[in-house]
Amino acid sequence: MTEKIKQALAGGIIGTVAMTILTLIGGMMGMPKMSPPDMLSTMMGIPISVGWMMHFMIGITFALMYTFFFIRVVRKVNINILKGAIFGMAAFIFAQIAIAGMIAIFGDVPPPEGSMMLMMLGSIMGHVVFGVVVAMFVKEGVK
Repeated sequence: MTEKIKQALAGGIIGTVAMTILTLIGGMMGMPKMSPPDMLSTMMGIPISVGWMMHFMIGITFALMYTFFFIRVVRKVNINILKGAIFGMAAFIFAQIAIAGMIAIFGDVPPPEGSMMLMMLGSIMGHVVFGVVVAMFVKEGVK
């Protein structure tokens, strides 16, 4: 396994953990409760354990996309944290498109608890944290 893949795997796992912790803490601080694994399992009618596995696999897949594609898109950006934040925003946008597609395929999802605006803000924050963590793990120029 190449060093690049190891970095992407570590970044994807740790980034997903960081994002998940942020969403859990946000729920305790008055933000709407968000649980990506729960949302996946509810929408797809699968056990929560499979939702958790999917959540981490998605995080690893996004980290691999950053490592082998997106890092070239932001190569002129010199600050790793900014690269990660940009990637996190891109991941957020992609996630919204994917959720809309899943709703079209699997049907309606239960309405969110709380403010939709706060939920979107929390989701953006979670994805940006994810992107920054991934960017901190993945080093450019490593093979």
